[in-house]
Amino acid sequence: MIDISAVRTHHTLQDIARTVEIAKKYRFVNVHSLPTWTADVRRLLLDEPDIRVGAPVGFPCGGHTSKVKIAEARRLLIDGVQEMDIVMNVGRFKSGEYNYVLDELRQIIALARPNVLNKVIIELNCLDDNEIEKACELTILSGADYLKTGTGWVPGNANLERIARIKQYTQDRIKVKAAGGIRTREDFDRLIDLGVERMGINTEAALEIVESFPKA
Repeated sequence: MIDISAVRTHHTLQDIARTVEIAKKYRFVNVHSLPTWTADVRRLLLDEPDIRVGAPVGFPCGGHTSKVKIAEARRLLIDGVQEMDIVMNVGRFKSGEYNYVLDELRQIIALARPNVLNKVIIELNCLDDNEIEKACELTILSGADYLKTGTGWVPGNANLERIARIKQYTQDRIKVKAAGGIRTREDFDRLIDLGVERMGINTEAALEIVESFPKA
């Protein structure tokens, strides 16, 4: 249920390789890197079919033009991505340009069907409660597999209460990936109770959470 990542500006190939080794040891479901490393992650995971290759589109702000985001998605597919986390154009969304946002998401998601999972990042720390509901609606309409709550780049906590509202609104129409500010076993357990299907967790925090369980 846990994705781990190395998506900071300073991360090197050595950092990527270390993250992959951690994923192998603890059986995390996905390793995310910045797009420049996608082919490397794919190579490092060739013998691990249960650990998926992840990368973002339009990261971290979502404000790239649609043509740039589409081109980025095409390159990721060539490089072997298996899950794409697409950052919604939050600025356009908050400006009320819902058709623009939806059309962009649908174009990117159409490229990846049917073999690549898609998650739309709504960046809930930038949205008020009414905007979150509308973002949920657009994400469902886009055909994405998951709604993802944030990139982890915008400051904020685990947002448990707001994620509870997202799950209540979306019901079974789309899966939810919680990301950003998840740091403790308590957060993890609460999100499980809410029915969250996937979590993006800082690698060190993910290790602490997993190691808090009794060893098999």
